[in-house]
Amino acid sequence: MAKERDGSLNRRRPDHEDVRREAERRLDASGYHRSRVKEFAVGVPMPASLRYLAMQIEFAAEAICRLDRIPADFDSDLYWPKLDNVTTA
Repeated sequence: MAKERDGSLNRRRPDHEDVRREAERRLDASGYHRSRVKEFAVGVPMPASLRYLAMQIEFAAEAICRLDRIPADFDSDLYWPKLDNVTTA
């Protein structure tokens, strides 16, 4: 990457698409999509905690996108909810 005169790196600022991709990555990693397909295919209900996590991830993504400047570390766990001790298989 090219350096600017002040010595800092010239990087592209994160945008809404970056945040949406991160939200989707976190949903995929949680097993949400797999559980949703299983629910439709064979009728095994999705755990309520997984539904709640998806709602929280969506809320976090919307909140981050509303910021005037999306933080460079928007993909940090600090900004996102996590699922604890739930079986998603």
